[in-house]
Amino acid sequence: MQRFIRFIKDFSFLDLLTGLGLTGRYLFKRKVTVQYPEEKTPQSPRFRGIHALRRYSNGEERCIACKLCEAVCPALAITIEAEPREDGSRRTTLYDIDLFKCVYCGMCEEACPVDAIVLTRNHDYHFENRGENILTKEKLLAIGDKYEGQIAADRAEDEKYR
Repeated sequence: MQRFIRFIKDFSFLDLLTGLGLTGRYLFKRKVTVQYPEEKTPQSPRFRGIHALRRYSNGEERCIACKLCEAVCPALAITIEAEPREDGSRRTTLYDIDLFKCVYCGMCEEACPVDAIVLTRNHDYHFENRGENILTKEKLLAIGDKYEGQIAADRAEDEKYR
């Protein structure tokens, strides 16, 4: 009996008519689609986007080459090499992040004792050529310089809730 009922439903296109009814019901309702480049959805200040290296107010980079971010990275996406400077402090000579390996977990940001590496709220980036997925120290510092105002505002907002 069930086979016969199923045959009648298939033959009468009941499933198709049900689908068209659903489409017709939403055809004249208000649309909820966001037209992305022109319209942006609200974003949390804790969103994790592209990485950035920060500087102190005097222009010196914050990273002290402790390599905690490299050690804590679960995807092994961070590579750091360092050497001592004339004044005895250590600074990085190589700081690379492979964005194809990165899982954007934020553990590098949490491990950093001087708040040098941060994840910005910028998610509008793309790669056109091979090798652009590797963020070098220079690229990271440039991103940090560009978004420092937003990063500082997010840090101030975050401190309210701690």
